[in-house]
Amino acid sequence: MAAARDRILERIRGALGRSGPVPAATADGLLARMAQHPAGPRPAADWQPLARFRERALAASSTVDEVETSSAVPEAVAGYLARNDLPRSVVVWPALAQLDWQRGGIEAQARKAVAADAIGITGCFCAIAETGTLLQLSAPDRPASTSLLAETHIAIVPATRIVIGMEEAWALVRSECANLPRAMNFISGPSRTADIEQTLVLGAHGPYRVHIVVVRGC
Repeated sequence: MAAARDRILERIRGALGRSGPVPAATADGLLARMAQHPAGPRPAADWQPLARFRERALAASSTVDEVETSSAVPEAVAGYLARNDLPRSVVVWPALAQLDWQRGGIEAQARKAVAADAIGITGCFCAIAETGTLLQLSAPDRPASTSLLAETHIAIVPATRIVIGMEEAWALVRSECANLPRAMNFISGPSRTADIEQTLVLGAHGPYRVHIVVVRGC
């Protein structure tokens, strides 16, 4: 691998008319620019993040509910399950185990999801208003399988963690994470594909339902 990399870099240097590493002053300037992470041109964000997030999430075939406090989440989830005739047995992130799931008549198991699990409930690191996207960072108490294996993915999103765009999401990751996690997943609605005859099919490679509960009070 090292030899292949060296050959590739050598060809790039040749194409740029250089025979060795860039001068120290040039390298310092490049490193400084990388550290600053300047944003490129962007369209105007003349909208309210929560309203925009809801609009774009719905356009991506998610469904959205809103509650005032995290204590209201179990009942909101129970209502969604009842409306869609879904089972009350769910898998939740261990990070969410402290919620009073029994209050909503929900049997919640805080563990990694397996293929047989129908409902997976997660939080998110942040949400992106511009595209209605959830960003999840994996960790021992936030297993990625919970949002990938279950047929129905329910995500709890604090309104304070809704950012304007992808640039703000990456800035938040850089400011709050000393090291990147093993997996970072961007989720924009249910899994989908149109590989076969350009016919859109939901749930091809993951959940075919994504329901978002926005907690306005946090």
